Amino acid sequence: MKAVKRVAGVVGVGNMGGAMAAHLLEQGWPVRVCDIDASKVRALEGQGAAGCPDAAAAAVGSEVLIVCVVDAVQTEEVLFGPHGAASTMGPGQAVVLCPTIAPQDVEDFARRLSQRGIAPIDAPMSGGPARARDGTMSLMVACLDAHFERHRPLIEALSGKVFRVGERPGDGARTKLVNNLLAGINLAGAAEALAMAQRMGLRLDTTLDVIEQSSGQSWIGLDRMRRAIAGDYEPRAHVTLLQKDTRLAVEAAHAAGFHGPLGPIARDVFAQAAAAGLAGLDDAALFKLMSQR
Repeated sequence: MKAVKRVAGVVGVGNMGGAMAAHLLEQGWPVRVCDIDASKVRALEGQGAAGCPDAAAAAVGSEVLIVCVVDAVQTEEVLFGPHGAASTMGPGQAVVLCPTIAPQDVEDFARRLSQRGIAPIDAPMSGGPARARDGTMSLMVACLDAHFERHRPLIEALSGKVFRVGERPGDGARTKLVNNLLAGINLAGAAEALAMAQRMGLRLDTTLDVIEQSSGQSWIGLDRMRRAIAGDYEPRAHVTLLQKDTRLAVEAAHAAGFHGPLGPIARDVFAQAAAAGLAGLDDAALFKLMSQR
């Protein structure tokens, strides 16, 4: 039997949220959207979405509300602020938490939502806007099995790469922080290696060709360094995002009693990039930072 496509709300329709909303619309899902940037809402209205003035309005009639903002402060505002979604939601509805935030924040949001009968689904994402748009991003899902089964059609409509990491809220966030710490380490390493190649007088495009087919390759390193050597620092993922994520990852590691040597170094590199005035650029700008050394 064909799954019924119920209404989905998306709060925060920037690079990732907007791509997710567009992907759902393309598949025939009814979508309600809101964002502080009215132009982003208008663009999705042109594709068939229903624009809403705030999160509370977006939640009305939505079986699932997808929260796709930047951090825990914005998530708090979206869910429990003056025009928060939780005020218009109740039993039978679910909130999908997509931001990369601390596990303890996810646990807190999940507890407060559950008290209202709202199903919390911890589901951070990875892969960038292009993969969100075509449904190939990764979703790391932690929620009760009953909640997952109820909302499986929408979750699987969002992505063909859904990883069930457990039932405990916060484990999605933990998995995402492990991934993003490695992404940060790989990107910092790639920027350092390419800056070294530049100083040695090597052709950077050829060097990347070699790395791509050799043991030093990483997806994020190649993706970002190709942009860097083209001088393309238009932000797809701002420096501030991995600055936040590497900090949260190191904090989560310490909370678990783990103290690795590389995580704090990567965290500090992103902090240095932000302090050097690169915060608003694409995180490929780590190459700029390394080239100055």
